[in-house]
Amino acid sequence: MILFKTVKDLTSYLVDQNQNNKSVGFVPTMGALHNGHIKLIKKCKENTDIVVVSIFVNPTQFNNKEDLIKYPKPIDKDIQLVHNLCDVLFLPSYEEIYPANWDIRKKYDLGTIETILEGSFRPGHFQGVAMVLDRLFNIVQPHQVFFGQKDYQQCMVVHKLISLINDFKTIHFNIVATERAASGLALSSRNIRLSTDGLQTASYIYQALLSIKNNIQPGDTCHLIDKTIHQLKDKNIEVEYISIADSETLAPITSWDGKQRAVTLIAAYVEGVRLIDNLVLN
Repeated sequence: MILFKTVKDLTSYLVDQNQNNKSVGFVPTMGALHNGHIKLIKKCKENTDIVVVSIFVNPTQFNNKEDLIKYPKPIDKDIQLVHNLCDVLFLPSYEEIYPANWDIRKKYDLGTIETILEGSFRPGHFQGVAMVLDRLFNIVQPHQVFFGQKDYQQCMVVHKLISLINDFKTIHFNIVATERAASGLALSSRNIRLSTDGLQTASYIYQALLSIKNNIQPGDTCHLIDKTIHQLKDKNIEVEYISIADSETLAPITSWDGKQRAVTLIAAYVEGVRLIDNLVLN
């Protein structure tokens, strides 16, 4: 593994690799790496010649400054974890990602996808995601990129971004299934902040999604959501939202015909830590 901290050094290396017609795969992360990230990296390695992993905690996608401050940053552990898994690790500073000539006021036409669910509760979040990925894609110039399904709505944003920016239309976008603990809890960098009891409590989130999948019937869906919210409240889980939505648009489904492709998504707090998860229903 080669570690780069500057755009100049990384791009120089990648230009040399491209001259040898090697395909570049890219896994962008914010660090605090876990087995979910490892799964992405391994999938990238299976499909490309050069595996690039980036670690950058992007401030433009945090609408809560306290959340940014508390975001775990075990960089030494992260480096050790990926040392034998990737070809390149990119650890840029803020100034490398957002130089003086980069327009941080740039806006991306993401459509309604940025105004619902995560977009509604975290205003500006997806603009920040689009901005950092725009910059990283420009730097790495990947042939393929890999993202986890746990961030379902973010995956839709990335797909939209790739379609918006002409330079990136040749990128092959890969979504990799959510990696889970034995309890069913979706692996997340934020799980580090949970106590042992908190991890057990958080596992009920996945159980709630499974219950929705197993019990949904054609007709009204609101009662199923209300029931799930009350069940999670009894487990000391504070639900921010639960939605049964169209899997392509994330438009809420209040009455299901039994055939429409659907996904259920959730954001909830356990011990003050915000967790998200989702499950495709059919």
